[in-house]
Amino acid sequence: MKVMRLKYLNSILYTLLFSTMFTLCAACSSPQVPESYTESNKLPKIYPDYIDVTVPVNMAPLHFQLMPVADKTDVVTRFKCGDEEIVCDGRKAMPDISDWQRLVAAGTQKSAPITVEVFENKANGWVRYRPFNITISPDSIDSWLSYRLISPSYVAFEELTINQRNLESFDERIIYNNMLCSEEAEGQCINCHNYQQWNPNRMQFHARLNHGGTLINYDGQLRKVNLKTDSTISAGVYPAWHPTLPFIAYSTDKTHQMFHTHDINKVEVFDTQSDLILYDLERNEVLNVENSTDEFEVFPAWSPDGQWLYYSSAHFEKDDTTGMEEQIIRRYKEIRYNVYRKPFDAQSRTFGERELVFDAASRGLSATLPRISPDGRWLMLSVGGWGCFHIWHRDADLWIAELDAQRARPWKEVNSSHTEAYHTWSSNGRWIVFSSRRDDGNFTRPFFAHVDKAGNATKPFELPTEDPDYHRQLLKSYNIPELMRGPVTITPQSFADALKGEAQPATFIKK
Repeated sequence: MKVMRLKYLNSILYTLLFSTMFTLCAACSSPQVPESYTESNKLPKIYPDYIDVTVPVNMAPLHFQLMPVADKTDVVTRFKCGDEEIVCDGRKAMPDISDWQRLVAAGTQKSAPITVEVFENKANGWVRYRPFNITISPDSIDSWLSYRLISPSYVAFEELTINQRNLESFDERIIYNNMLCSEEAEGQCINCHNYQQWNPNRMQFHARLNHGGTLINYDGQLRKVNLKTDSTISAGVYPAWHPTLPFIAYSTDKTHQMFHTHDINKVEVFDTQSDLILYDLERNEVLNVENSTDEFEVFPAWSPDGQWLYYSSAHFEKDDTTGMEEQIIRRYKEIRYNVYRKPFDAQSRTFGERELVFDAASRGLSATLPRISPDGRWLMLSVGGWGCFHIWHRDADLWIAELDAQRARPWKEVNSSHTEAYHTWSSNGRWIVFSSRRDDGNFTRPFFAHVDKAGNATKPFELPTEDPDYHRQLLKSYNIPELMRGPVTITPQSFADALKGEAQPATFIKK
């Protein structure tokens, strides 16, 4: 058996073993809260950090552990709201779902937070750390989250999966496994899953290299298309599904990477060419949206009414006769993206002149990944010092802009000292989910925050896991977190069978 497959099988066995163990250990037993203890004015050091966070009413239980895990002292944790309480024994506090839902119901009914008390039996007796609260928001969140799980490798991309997780429980399923089609020298890469209006039955993702093409699930009908034409740079790359119509906007890119030797950032990913196209699913036609030779257009995003297409674009002109790649490698910190938008006429499938929405370059910054809130009021961005691939930039933060007033600010409530990059809104506009490397600076994890009507966000909290130590042991990053109203029901094998088929070539229409 090949080494790569052995690694993959070992990963599956590890997951199954620990998933079973977590299930057996998840329910809290019947420990007793200490009758006598001394008070500490310090908050407990817990992982994940769920101290004073706000969570959706339908979120899975927040399991956490008192750090350090290796400490052998006894620990008791009490979750309490009104007359309801849960008491857990051990350094890992893991209330089961039914008990948690009972506590959440009490908090919702009383409009009161859940109070958490952590007791630790130290050398001189029991100590109660300063209690903290978990606030339950009546605003629910879309029940499923999908993401790509990717290992920390720059050249090997076989062991990739697109997964989906039920946020109301700990149920995780694979949408597509990259190794179902091919491996090693004949391998492929999968990326950029996207949905129309959080609808899991209208989904697309790409496969590159072997069996390459764009796979589209439209109400249970699978199709594989080839969006590369003689008039476009590449096949579709970063997608944005129109909110109501059978159109998908894409960037087309020639993407490269280089490795830093002295910079604190590990990798620099950049485009030497990038344009925007529109794909008409019903007619199987591709149209140009923007293809200026001295602009790098990327990351399209629709307004909620579908009348505007937002995107990022950087102006770049060669200054000598060397090749474009050599130019960019030498001048990569000069490349800064602004946010623009173009009006869209659906009947004629045409776009008007571009308008500047956020001038990041004039601030010495680069703005990417525009995402507009469902009410059309707020624009969320990833902002860094330069470039378009901010997931590799430690200085990347989330910004928020009020579109009507055209004011933008760093979203300090949600940012950290490490990378914040990919992000999206919930369907009700009250939650965001984004990828962050704040845990260790290396691996991205999904974080959630509540957003009020004034654009203020609460302290972010990490995706709850059944075993609170799971993310510290998982040597994979969560990539492109996308919320959905329900699970994708197409099986991984059905996706693989469709990918193995021939791609239908799209027709380029010149306007």
